[in-house]
Amino acid sequence: MEFGFTTAVYVVAAVLFILSLGGLSGQESAKRAVWYGIVGMALAVIATLIGPGSSLWLLSVLLIAGGGIIGYYVAQRVQMTEMPQLVAAMHSLVGLAAVFVGFNAHIELGRVLAMDDTARKSLEGFAALIAKKDAVEVNILRVELFLGVFIGAVTFTGSVVAFGKLAGKVTSAATKLPGGHALNAGAAAVSLLCLFWYLGTGGFFPLLLMTLLAFFIGYHLIMGIGGADMPVVVSMLNSYSGWAAAAIGFSLGNDLLIVVGALVGSSGAILSYIMCKAMNRSFISVILGGFGGTGGPAMEVEGEMVAIDTDGVAAALNDADSVIIIPGYGMAVAQAQQAVSELTRKLRAKGKNVRFAIHPVAGRLPGHMNVLLAEAKVPYDIVLEMDEINEDFPDTDVAIVIGSNDIVNPAAQEDPNSPIAGMPVLECWKAKQVIVLKRGQGTGYSGIENPLFYKENTRMYYGDAKESLDKLLPMID
Repeated sequence: MEFGFTTAVYVVAAVLFILSLGGLSGQESAKRAVWYGIVGMALAVIATLIGPGSSLWLLSVLLIAGGGIIGYYVAQRVQMTEMPQLVAAMHSLVGLAAVFVGFNAHIELGRVLAMDDTARKSLEGFAALIAKKDAVEVNILRVELFLGVFIGAVTFTGSVVAFGKLAGKVTSAATKLPGGHALNAGAAAVSLLCLFWYLGTGGFFPLLLMTLLAFFIGYHLIMGIGGADMPVVVSMLNSYSGWAAAAIGFSLGNDLLIVVGALVGSSGAILSYIMCKAMNRSFISVILGGFGGTGGPAMEVEGEMVAIDTDGVAAALNDADSVIIIPGYGMAVAQAQQAVSELTRKLRAKGKNVRFAIHPVAGRLPGHMNVLLAEAKVPYDIVLEMDEINEDFPDTDVAIVIGSNDIVNPAAQEDPNSPIAGMPVLECWKAKQVIVLKRGQGTGYSGIENPLFYKENTRMYYGDAKESLDKLLPMID
């Protein structure tokens, strides 16, 4: 009866998780989708606490409460601009949890196998699951926990490095040790040998050695990936954390963990593929950090950047009938989304057609710009994806670029030697006038020069994006 109740609740939780993922595909349904996920997780935790083999309820409740308090405190302090770093940090915790659960499963496996038949019959939960297995099934269990620990360890150190790159605590440049990819391949090969060693002996040392090698692979793999590819890396690490959870779910015989891990793993992999396609990058090239790429020097940029003052920007917007705003990470850093929302409100109140163009990899996290605009209460129906709005730029009076570089860089189409050659971009230079909000004349986070800034119809509005917009708002009459 107890087992049947837990299984029934797990089914309900799994359905809620699926509904949550489906709802996150649209801005209007995203808030409801988050609640589906919250309720599903709450049901899963409760069912696990009262399910077969459960014990130490007081300790479990205290740990859950402690984790909840820490999570609430962190969430209250984290700014929306820091969400990519937070997501990377959360992935690292999932990976580390998989490592610890795998180690515990190994210890429990050894304890149960050392018992006699009479003692095994009195076992419950995970231990009872082990006790029923024959030699072949025990080895299958060892493979499952070995894979869970390996993927979890790679996810942990990889996510820590991704956090460092996103937070500016680690260089955003692709950095590898001498030997590069050969070191990663060698560590992976030795890890595979450790698997056979582990199956043959059942000892802890080959499991520990593999864990250390996996820690190195995660660190070195992500260090070798440049900052421009961080959105894909975060999505990829999300996928890794899902597969780690699924592998541990097999080890524990927990159906819900298997289902949820598979959902997270597959959705993260699909999103990573979609983002690579949006960047015209090979998925293998990105995750291996440096295979492929262009050869030859980049095209030299001709012309000069022409600055514009607040009066000039106000005049252009007051005269325009149609405006497209392109937000980027610079808007997030300046926390200018509220000012952008107010500018949008004032322009629309004057009868102007104002819309937003969102590139799939804008910001440093999938959907980063959508979240910021939703937070600022920008209407969902005027926030459009690249494929929906790219053809409208030739009929647009003013395109405003706020803190973007790669996603509006014409070099992607014009320079075959550019690091972003072939990447689909927002063709804002086709608008009658382009106004770029930028702190200064540098190349920014990606380090790639942008010919857009030198075009005849482009004007550079220098300064902090929020401060610039605050000065501009009173002049929109």
